[in-house]
Amino acid sequence: MSTLFDSTALTVSELNACARQLLESHLVGLWVGGEVSNLTRAASGHYYFSLKDARAQVRCVLFKGVAQQLSRPLQEGDHLEVAGKISIYEARGEFQITVNAVRHKGLGQLYEAYERLKQQLTAEGVFAAERKRILPASPKVVGIVTSLAAAALRDVVTTLRRRHSGIRVIVYPTAVQGAGSEHQIAAAIAAANQHKQADVLIICRGGGSIEDLWSYNEEIVVRAVANSEIPTISGVGHETDFTLTDFAADVRAPTPTAAAEIVSPDLNHLRQQVKQWQARLIQLLQQHYYDASQKLDWLARQLKHPQQNLQQQRQQLLEIQHQLQISVVRQIKQQQQNLSGLQRALQASQPQTAYARQYLQQKNIQLQQSWNKLFTHAQQNLQQQSLLLAAMSPLNILARGYSVVSDQRGHVIRDGSKLKLGQHLHIRFAQGEKNVQVLPDQQQTDLFDH
Repeated sequence: MSTLFDSTALTVSELNACARQLLESHLVGLWVGGEVSNLTRAASGHYYFSLKDARAQVRCVLFKGVAQQLSRPLQEGDHLEVAGKISIYEARGEFQITVNAVRHKGLGQLYEAYERLKQQLTAEGVFAAERKRILPASPKVVGIVTSLAAAALRDVVTTLRRRHSGIRVIVYPTAVQGAGSEHQIAAAIAAANQHKQADVLIICRGGGSIEDLWSYNEEIVVRAVANSEIPTISGVGHETDFTLTDFAADVRAPTPTAAAEIVSPDLNHLRQQVKQWQARLIQLLQQHYYDASQKLDWLARQLKHPQQNLQQQRQQLLEIQHQLQISVVRQIKQQQQNLSGLQRALQASQPQTAYARQYLQQKNIQLQQSWNKLFTHAQQNLQQQSLLLAAMSPLNILARGYSVVSDQRGHVIRDGSKLKLGQHLHIRFAQGEKNVQVLPDQQQTDLFDH
């Protein structure tokens, strides 16, 4: 008990930091499984949720960068297996897992890889509909990429022989499962494109587990199918099996047998079609014969002797000549009537100049009278203004003995007290002008004696 009381107490922060270090150093590389609950997606794109089982739960945080790599967004109630940093959020002392890897429980790592690659190739446009090509309607050579020991090969060949025995088959053998089989499948597809003999290529194998079919989910195989210059049809597994090769191929068939049926026209059906076309052609020829016979009979009835036709044409010519004469006479009369009407209209529209000339003379006399009156009035007004101007002229004031004194700048001097000694002045009289200079008072007495 003495050691208990002697030790220094930890702060809460120190305790949480110590616990975080212990957890992060000892709980490494673990996967934890449970059900998602209390799921929240923040505006930042981060996920916060609890992972629980029947007896406990643990807080988890999934940051945006990791969440964007998921095959599908998290949902409430998902059963997950997560891995990441198991630690404590020190600020609140909460035990949590910072998730950096997620896999859906029960689907396994293969399904996760399948979804990731599918999303990647979809984003690249590998599965785009516009890349799909139409299979040839009547291929002469069908290439098959499969194992020589596969039951699917026997089913495909049997179906092709049954439906159209004239189709040539080329097999490009390959392993369809196991280690390295994806490289063999891709190489077989490349060999078929290099030979350029097949009109269409069937990639097929029988059904199996997801592990058995996994070679057809490998990227190298999917890209080989997508890049094939030969149109492709995928018949991998059973109807419920879907591989990425199915999405990359131009056409997906539910089974290998169905793939063979899709690429090969049914010979019996073709024969039936030929018979139908033959019967239709005979019917059309008969109808054409009947129509031609009826037309020939009608033309025979229309056929006449040349003399009869000549007589009819002469009669038609006489009728046309008579109608032409009537038409010419009618047009001449109409033109004469039009000419008479135009002459009357011309006479009626001739101008009457006598009245206009008399009216013009009257206006000319009135204009001359108005001008004379206006000129006389202007002369009188000019004389009056001249007399008034003369009466108000400054020269008349100067004639009465006044004069105008100004400085050298032309300013009129109105106040003698402002003059300065020696200042030059200009004096204007009624008759003539004179420049003078201001002198002392004793010399000013004779300023105007001269």
